[in-house]
Amino acid sequence: MWKEYSAGYVKNNRALSLSVRVAAFISALLLSLLCGLFYNLWKYEVERIEREEGRWHSRLTGTFDAGQLETIQNFAHVKEVLVREAENGAQTVVELIFDDMKTVLADTPKLAGQIGIPPEKTDYHHSLLAIHLIRDPQDPAPRLLFPLFLLVTAMASLSLIVILHNSFAVSMHARIHQFGILSSVGATPRQLRACLLQEAAALCALPLLAGSLLGLAAGKGVLEWTNALLKDLEGRHAAEFSLHPLVAGLALLVAAMTILVSAWLPARRLSRLTPLEAIKNTGELSLNRRKRSPLTALIFGVEGELAANALKAQKKALRTASLSLFLSFLAFTLMLCFFKTSAISTRETYFERYQDAWDIMVTLKDTDIGSFAGTEAIQSLPGVKDAAVYQRAFAARLLTEEELGEEMKACGGFSQASAAYVTAAGDGYLVSVPLIILDDASFLSYCGQTGAPPRLDGAVILNRIRDVTNPDFRHPRYMPYIKESPASLLRPSGNEGEGVPIPVLSYTKEPPVLREEYATLNHYELVHFIPLSLWDEIKGQIGGAGEDTQIRILARDNTTKEALAALEGEITRRLGQDASLESENRLQEYETNRRHVQGAEIIFGGFCVLLALIGIGSVFSNTLGFVRERRREFARYLSVGMTPAGIRKMFCVEALTVAGRPILFTLPPAAFAVWGMLKMSYLDVNEFLAEAPLPPILLFILMIAGAVALAYFLGWRGIRRICLAEVLRDDTMM
Repeated sequence: MWKEYSAGYVKNNRALSLSVRVAAFISALLLSLLCGLFYNLWKYEVERIEREEGRWHSRLTGTFDAGQLETIQNFAHVKEVLVREAENGAQTVVELIFDDMKTVLADTPKLAGQIGIPPEKTDYHHSLLAIHLIRDPQDPAPRLLFPLFLLVTAMASLSLIVILHNSFAVSMHARIHQFGILSSVGATPRQLRACLLQEAAALCALPLLAGSLLGLAAGKGVLEWTNALLKDLEGRHAAEFSLHPLVAGLALLVAAMTILVSAWLPARRLSRLTPLEAIKNTGELSLNRRKRSPLTALIFGVEGELAANALKAQKKALRTASLSLFLSFLAFTLMLCFFKTSAISTRETYFERYQDAWDIMVTLKDTDIGSFAGTEAIQSLPGVKDAAVYQRAFAARLLTEEELGEEMKACGGFSQASAAYVTAAGDGYLVSVPLIILDDASFLSYCGQTGAPPRLDGAVILNRIRDVTNPDFRHPRYMPYIKESPASLLRPSGNEGEGVPIPVLSYTKEPPVLREEYATLNHYELVHFIPLSLWDEIKGQIGGAGEDTQIRILARDNTTKEALAALEGEITRRLGQDASLESENRLQEYETNRRHVQGAEIIFGGFCVLLALIGIGSVFSNTLGFVRERRREFARYLSVGMTPAGIRKMFCVEALTVAGRPILFTLPPAAFAVWGMLKMSYLDVNEFLAEAPLPPILLFILMIAGAVALAYFLGWRGIRRICLAEVLRDDTMM
């Protein structure tokens, strides 16, 4: 049957064959791209875990003598032993690396029992074991990387099976009449199935191989592009693309199985038709019950109603295309709107809010502010307008109802406060008191700004609290927190020990110019600003100081990005010799944030485009595939007087409906979702509309519309060449 029938059919029906080949190529490309990217994601995660947490498989903690260490070294399956001191310095940690990671969970308890180490002193590297599919039942953390990979691969395969199934179904459905003739002369269902699967294999072999190779190459390109995009991201190591033979084989196998299942489903169904059912089938589109389409008929006339009926007849075949186009456009629109609202919020609440508060931030790791003596050297650098050195500490204070401000009392006082932030204690409430310890020069400068006496023996209190009854965090309303008093009684943050009274120099509503946020999560914090001299006196009783010291640097006005980078380099060069430090550059941070957002938009946008390509591929497959089935339909229209212009109008209406319906259906849920985003972020609608991502959305719409229009144009070009008499009497095998 292959030599006498199938080979000739494939050769003489290039349009149907092309649609199947294209669908198979796209499916193989997407599946191999998916497998290649997930393998390299897995490999990158393994490298990250080993870099950050170590490459050990299990470890034992305790005191070990030479004999025990020798027993560990000689234990079966133990490849390498790493010995180091525990953090408390009193015990030793022995880290084990096994030849076969699968034996870790079974051999480690045996080894521990042999040398007398109790089970509670045995640890397993759960994250590293789980990434190698070795799951410890005692591991409480959900390890979702591989389940996610399997779920995504399964969903992608199912989606592609639907697309390929439609392509094969269109091709095979056009031959039902011919199969009836073959069946009537003795062809068995098994022979018909074998014939159809042979055709599928012949059509898809080269596209399958080419798509798989191109998908793996595209994965390498995506990885290189990701490295270039995220090269400035702190703490990230560059990912190196690699391809395991098993991954290439798996990608090819998954694609081949997808194609096999897609071809088998319609082949199995067609082979079960009786010869009489198959011969009676004319291969035309038909509706079980004609339905009127008054709106389409009113707008486009008779051609519009005929087009609407044709689309209803193709409803099942076009379901994948419609769903893919709808989901792709919805996902693309929501993704752009989400990133735009996020960008506006980040710009307003961070970069614009603090653009006059800092230009360079330096963090001195494990450094006490009292041991730093380089403030004057930094302030004397060319290009530095101002510098402030500070450290954070935490204390607590007991507030009674009488100490609260009147507006605070009117809003309910502490009645709405969470127990995690405010603790009832006796006749009052214990609240958190963040201490911002400024160097003496910066504190005196701040006193001049607030009108406080220029002294170094007291604190300035930020006396404001946000109205918690107003959820609009973007436009908060502040009110006085407490009544002014000459002293503040501070306690250690753990509420242990006696309180330390400190003088209060001033109460203010304006904090110093620092890159700090106050009372954002815990609205009931009572922030104190104190000088280093006062901290030296009370730190023994208060404690709670952070480990790092911050240096905030303001550059001179109109500083360029290059000049700021040079200034940052000079500061880090001077400070790096004395302490380990981290530095941030405001302009560079803004640029890096912009690039990361753009990168995320491109990545998610790429997936949306791929989803749209699935729908567009289905449209092409159906449109080109149905050309042969609809030849009798259009020949009959021509025989009753319809002109070629009328048929062209039908095609235009169909294309407009196929492309426009997903777009129209997307608008209500997209508008509702964007409204929800704006409501949750308290962003003004007019402000969002002024920066709404309309150009890329319109471009995406034009891409969908143009692709659908091209598909229907190619279909029209095939239809207009039909011969009326030949089509109406066509009952041949070819």
